Amino acid sequence: MNLAFAPRLMNGPFGDPGLYVHMRWEGRALLFDLGQSDACPAGDLLRVSHVFVSHCHMDHFIGFDRLLRLFLGRDARLSIFGPPGILDCVEGKLRGYTWNLVDGYGFSLEVAEVGPDTIQRALFHAATGFTREPLSSSPFTGVLLDESAFCVRATHLDHRIYSLAFAFEEKSHLNVDKAHLDRLGVPTGAWLSELKSALRRNEPDAFLVSAKWKEDGQEHSRDFRLGEVRGSLVKETRGQKFAYVVDTLYSPDNAARIATLARDADVFFCESPFLDEDEDQATKRYHLTAKQAGLLGRSAHVRKLQVFHFSPRYSDRPADIYSEAQAAFLGEFVQAVAPEQASESDAVSEAPAK
Repeated sequence: MNLAFAPRLMNGPFGDPGLYVHMRWEGRALLFDLGQSDACPAGDLLRVSHVFVSHCHMDHFIGFDRLLRLFLGRDARLSIFGPPGILDCVEGKLRGYTWNLVDGYGFSLEVAEVGPDTIQRALFHAATGFTREPLSSSPFTGVLLDESAFCVRATHLDHRIYSLAFAFEEKSHLNVDKAHLDRLGVPTGAWLSELKSALRRNEPDAFLVSAKWKEDGQEHSRDFRLGEVRGSLVKETRGQKFAYVVDTLYSPDNAARIATLARDADVFFCESPFLDEDEDQATKRYHLTAKQAGLLGRSAHVRKLQVFHFSPRYSDRPADIYSEAQAAFLGEFVQAVAPEQASESDAVSEAPAK
């Protein structure tokens, strides 16, 4: 199955948090957290349409400046979602620069501050020197972004401030049967994205989608009614889901919120700054241990656990973090391997078949 959405952590396990989600068939991307992004190519960042910030501690928000610099000269609108205080944080960042030569610029930021009950929004236009313009507010129902192919949900966690956790859910996966397409004598192309969009909108069977292509210098086209291809050329299966959790206290309330948000996720991206031997320090800092990350993934019945955001105190012991998280996740003891044996594959644990 060709996955439509490809998530990847932008930095290594000891680097700043940042999850980049490439929408392969749309040419755009989503970004979860704004840590240091130097390792991410500028071209990849310029695909980003929406940013979801967990909270504004420096290691989660310092990448804002690079993103702003890349987008500044473009006629685009970038949407940012964040916890209570995000509007003041963005405004403070923007006020740190002088904007006397941007009156003709088309770039703007739309920022949504996600409170426990209400989402407050504001617009910052480059052409006005990024003067804050309040927009209408709306109730917070748990959903931040709802598009035809996917939605993004959030919940508030306790980090001595609000820290947002996120879940990305593809509503369904539409997979093209290539063999059937070959039998029809029609090549792949942008028309398939249009076809999938029509199916997700639940257009009627009589709705027409046109396939257009060139072959041997000749223009060709063929119209398809949705009723002809629904369930044959395009088959619907369960969509992808992944969850992203950083900077949170291990408490009953947080654990319940995370279990609900991440339930049955294909991949659970979870912070693991501390080992269980330093649980007291983790609690004081309102962070998780690797063991707690594994227990959270297990309780949510996720398929894979990917831990990251390690404390530098364990720079020579990454394998201990991976194995501790895996042991809790799989419900069995796993002997830690030597640090030199650790590899990127250790970062992902897969649950046993249910």
